[in-house]
Amino acid sequence: MISLARITLRREWPRFLPAVLAVGFAGLLVLIQLVLLLGIFRTVSVYVDRSSADLWVGYPDTRSVDLARNFSARNEVFLRSHPEVATVEPFLWSGGDIRRGDGSAALATLVGIATHPAALGLAGVVSQEQRRALEEPDTVLVDRSNAANLGARVGARLEVNGRLVKIVGLTAGLNSIGGANVAASLATARSLDAANAEIESVAYLLVKLRAPRAADRVREELQPRGALRPYTVWTAAELSEKSQLYWLLESSLGLGFLFSGGIGLLIGIVITSQTLKSVVQASLREYATLRALGVSLRSLRLVVLEQSAWVGLIGLVLTVLLTFGAVRLATANHVLVAAPWWAFAATAVFILTIALSSGALALRALAQSEPAALLR
Repeated sequence: MISLARITLRREWPRFLPAVLAVGFAGLLVLIQLVLLLGIFRTVSVYVDRSSADLWVGYPDTRSVDLARNFSARNEVFLRSHPEVATVEPFLWSGGDIRRGDGSAALATLVGIATHPAALGLAGVVSQEQRRALEEPDTVLVDRSNAANLGARVGARLEVNGRLVKIVGLTAGLNSIGGANVAASLATARSLDAANAEIESVAYLLVKLRAPRAADRVREELQPRGALRPYTVWTAAELSEKSQLYWLLESSLGLGFLFSGGIGLLIGIVITSQTLKSVVQASLREYATLRALGVSLRSLRLVVLEQSAWVGLIGLVLTVLLTFGAVRLATANHVLVAAPWWAFAATAVFILTIALSSGALALRALAQSEPAALLR
């Protein structure tokens, strides 16, 4: 009976094709939404992911890296007292306003980073040459993804927070959905934003350890205790994940995805179950013949469920192939996407749920496969 399901699928594939397409495109809809959503949320943690710090120290109980609040830089002395700490450097983060050449306004995120050769902040996207260029006062870097929108090019000038600055380089990998990411030296960032003007105030302190594998242990040892904690310590991976989960689970975008995913699940189940039901009904005489030959109704139900599982697996392959193509196309056009393995795993569960649920709903049609149906 196991081979019967596969033989039926192979010989009568036109009947099952609509079900495969329904499952595949329902999965594609959900997976594309998910990789787009993750790509958007990845921009929130890009400051962490593109820096080389092992630990991040910030305002107590900050829920996402972009919700930074300034705290006292004097806490650096407590961090440096730990024997595993090799380097501590400030990191500034604040909102801003950009005026393009035509006078129109755009939002910006202003990031202040250290400019020495071994700097931790944005180490993955800012080159040594660009850091040296930032040592000149009133100079900034703009990401390539925003260059066309801002009319930015190396050597051009922009107005940031009412002050003219010179673009000395373009970065790659600092995408943003809420405006443009603008990187500057610590001194320039302080001069461009009054909130950062106080030298004893920072958004984060970045910590490099002598042994990065000890990050979890050192974080616990550096973590302040008590109700009046002056700061909180996170590992880089922890802060990145925390920031993305905050926007996924607590923002309207995340709730919208969960709602649309639920709608996609219901639509997929309804369409696929109706398709499988029609396939079963079209084969009632064959099933009735098997019943007359002594095949149990339970065995026939297993055939239908196996057919449903194969429909789900084939639909999953279709979803993955189409998603890979869509992700490559999006990446080539600077569309924000992220496709981790667990997104595909979650979509696989989603697709198999549609297929098996649809098969279970289609089982009711088997009740009509009585041997007496052959006499009609």
